[in-house]
Amino acid sequence: MKTHYNTIIIGAGPAGLTAGIYLARAKSSTLILDSGVAGGQMILTHEIANYPGIESISGYQLSSNMRNQAKKFGCDIMSGIEIVSIDFESTLKSLTLSNGKSFSADTIILSTGGRSRTLGVPGESNFKGRGISYCATCDGDFFQDKEIAVVGGGNTALEEAVSLTKYASKITLIHQFDHFQAFKHAEEEVKSNDKIDIQLNSKIVAFNGNEKLESVIVENLLTHEQYELRLDGVFIFIGYEANTDFLRGKCIALNERNEIITNEKLETNIPGVFAAGDALQKRFRQITTAVSDGTIAALYALEYINQQKQKTVTA
Repeated sequence: MKTHYNTIIIGAGPAGLTAGIYLARAKSSTLILDSGVAGGQMILTHEIANYPGIESISGYQLSSNMRNQAKKFGCDIMSGIEIVSIDFESTLKSLTLSNGKSFSADTIILSTGGRSRTLGVPGESNFKGRGISYCATCDGDFFQDKEIAVVGGGNTALEEAVSLTKYASKITLIHQFDHFQAFKHAEEEVKSNDKIDIQLNSKIVAFNGNEKLESVIVENLLTHEQYELRLDGVFIFIGYEANTDFLRGKCIALNERNEIITNEKLETNIPGVFAAGDALQKRFRQITTAVSDGTIAALYALEYINQQKQKTVTA
């Protein structure tokens, strides 16, 4: 494996893989690094039915397709890595991994995505993986004919609640507001499903159990009354946080939610450093928006590389 590349992409979700496909196809040497496995949050999605040109596909399969396509065009991909130091402010960007390997690049694309947001209430950390899950695809079949709850009111929460009805005998959908923040068709699907009981203006304030989750305490936010709901599992879909911990206190500008700030070219405040995908400061986060970001970041990265080459020739 080389130690210098035209572009190093940090994050192998749909944004990073798309950027890699465009760069490598343009014969620009590209390294994609990821702390997990290629696919990002996409790999956890049971079914993707709104990706243009594909009627239905699993997140795992779409991730695999994108990864194979990037590799076919010539991307080097490293998974399970940890970045311990970075220097993005120099003309030649560089980073070092926990295994001691160091790489340099002319440009960087940050496509680190996000992670599931937690409720942060008593008992949640105790029952992660023992009744509490953040991934329906991973854990849904463990709750065959069981009673569970789903927390959240966005598209993901509603779509996964419907998906989980294939397994669970009953689902209580708990949302803190008096309305959903989801597309109309997702809301209609939930309301028409006999297995789903909707509890609005409500929140979970505690998780209880011994070896595994046995019940939750739910509070009605209008009356402040609390009641115990006995169940076998809880799936939490309340969004996620940007994976930018390694950038905090560094040179890259972040907003108050630690999302990466960019301009319309997806340039960060550091020349030669671009960003794409769900770690950005933006409103909509879908696979298609991540793919769009990856395309734009790659094309502007190529433009930047060519400009730098021209400056060198002129000098």
